[in-house]
Amino acid sequence: IETFEGKYSHSWDYKGPEDMHGKRVVVIGIGNSGGDIAVEGSRVAEQVYLSTRSGAWVIRQVSDNGLPVDRFNTRFVHVMFRLLPMSVLNWLGEKKLNAMYDHAMYGLKPKHRLFSQIPVINDDLPFKILSGSVLIKPNVKEIRGSTVVFNDGSAAENVDLIVFATGYNYDFPYLPNNVMYKSGHRVGLYKHVFPPVLEHPTLAIVGFIHSDGAIMPQAEMQARFVTRVFKGHKKLPSSQAMIKAVEKDTKNIERNYVVSRLTPLQVDFVEYMDDLAKDINVRPSLLWLFLTDFPLFRRVFWGPVTAYQYRLMGPGKWDGARRAIFTQFDRMYQPLRARQV
Repeated sequence: IETFEGKYSHSWDYKGPEDMHGKRVVVIGIGNSGGDIAVEGSRVAEQVYLSTRSGAWVIRQVSDNGLPVDRFNTRFVHVMFRLLPMSVLNWLGEKKLNAMYDHAMYGLKPKHRLFSQIPVINDDLPFKILSGSVLIKPNVKEIRGSTVVFNDGSAAENVDLIVFATGYNYDFPYLPNNVMYKSGHRVGLYKHVFPPVLEHPTLAIVGFIHSDGAIMPQAEMQARFVTRVFKGHKKLPSSQAMIKAVEKDTKNIERNYVVSRLTPLQVDFVEYMDDLAKDINVRPSLLWLFLTDFPLFRRVFWGPVTAYQYRLMGPGKWDGARRAIFTQFDRMYQPLRARQV
């Protein structure tokens, strides 16, 4: 990179495509940041090359019937993932994605199976590849001046800008070394929130997680858990018990996902939300709902797992939660109905 004649930066520095107008750009890394930067840049750049070492499964934000893709993050789907073999689920999911666009033909097909790593969410990337404004390339072999050479022998010449969307190191270097506990590739946190080696639970980390669902409801659930602990309503286990739980979590992550130094934090959205909710005493009882309020049970079991479900009972109970669950699709459809049909 010292020989490169143009500008280069990490995706952390990226604010917009303003510096890409009329430029030839190489984006290295095909995570969500790399995909977004390549698509944005392709609208103004002369040419964008997107270099990937291992490929990626790309899913759309707009899924079947035009609904948001996380609308399908339901308890029913979660149960199916526990009952069916993962090989079958991977085959079904990959078949559906390849029906939209063949990942091998588009140069996207990864080495890993669909559900072993968080996918890239990008509606525009396949169109940009199809139109030629984004060219998918393998890993970078070397950089010679303004020429970027890829592992297959091809090269991008007269490159003006390189963006390294190569991920992040997960650490807290500003904290004393004895505060954090390392477990495998990750910073080991009890419930992904509390350092297990502190004498007193006076430090909590919220939002330090990666899953197949939105971060906002997970961070809210973590914050509710934290306040229960800080107020003394919830007592954490001993340090030894928390370390044991952390190591168990690490093994579960390594068993279920492709884990590396750059991707050590994956968890299942529904499972994680329910686990925290159980500690807060706000996890909805499906059996109780089935016996006492079947219409609500149907919406909790087959509908999207939203934060309303964790306001039905327990601390922080909200009287409007039931109605909010029954009307959540109305709020999703309402902005789309600018023209009545």
